[in-house]
Amino acid sequence: MRITLNGEITHTRAKTLDELCGTLGHGLDKIATARNGDFVPAALRAKTHLSENDQIEIVAPRQGG
Repeated sequence: MRITLNGEITHTRAKTLDELCGTLGHGLDKIATARNGDFVPAALRAKTHLSENDQIEIVAPRQGG
């Protein structure tokens, strides 16, 4: 399916936000996620199903200054 991930159109076979995060290598990372502008807490990612044309944002904290 086609989604927009951090502003870029991409294709995925992931069915949930949790699965998408795992396929992108963020499985155990501390990240913030949003689907269509709504924050999705980590505990709800496995229950958050993806749909065609969803807009997903994944933000990982950075260290440094």
